[in-house]
This record gives sequence, structure tokens and C-alpha cells, in this order.
Amino acid sequence: MRTPKEQSMPSVAEKPSVVVERVYDHPTEGDGLRLFVDRLWPRGLRRDAFHFDDWAKDLAPSTELRHWYSHDIAAFSEFRERYVHELESATGRKAVSRVRELAHGRPIVLLTATKDLRHSHAEVLGEYLRNQS
Repeated sequence: MRTPKEQSMPSVAEKPSVVVERVYDHPTEGDGLRLFVDRLWPRGLRRDAFHFDDWAKDLAPSTELRHWYSHDIAAFSEFRERYVHELESATGRKAVSRVRELAHGRPIVLLTATKDLRHSHAEVLGEYLRNQS
């Protein structure tokens, strides 16, 4: 049986909620773990301009994949497949595992500078994290 203190702490095995936001959105109380998931720092944005707990560059698509995709919406379906393949590689699994440990059951906010969230790597990553058991 868990003690009252342990009951209030989320289990690492629990699946946290995952939302995607732009780096320009302001944090709210109880956001949980705020991860910046772009490989490159946004142009013109100072490092103290937004709050994030960790810069998870290792969760971003590879430079080659990012250049190939170039935010061409027509290629999004194939981009999704290629990116998920990267996430399922040994390096990707290690990065996802690290995020799960950091979150420790708390909600996860994936932060990106991308304008089109619906067709972004952050959205694919969010779906991937939500679907993992």
C-alpha cells in the first residue's frame, strides 16, 4: 500500500498528458515539464525570453530530415513516417526514455518556434509520446 505522500506523487509508468505550444505562448500554472524540442534556437529570441525546463535537441528531427521536409505540407505524411522511424531508433528511444523520466508522470508541454503546429515535428512527437505505453 502506498503512503499518502506516495499517492500524491505520479508514477513513472503513468502516461502523462502531452500538449504542443509555440515558444511565444506564455506558461500557465501547473504546465508540467516544458521541453523546447527544436534543434535550432529561434532567430531573434533571447534565451531568457521564454520559460523551458529542458532543451531536448535529441528529440528533434535530424538535420537531414529537417532539410528534406522544409515545411512542405505536401510531404508531411512521409515526413511523419520518417520522423517516427527516427524516434524508434536506439537514439530516439533513449531520448524518449529520458523525457519520461524527467516528466515523472507530470504533463509535458512541447515547445517549438514553428508557426504551423499542425504540420510540425512537435505535433508528431506529441502524438508519438501520447501513444506510447
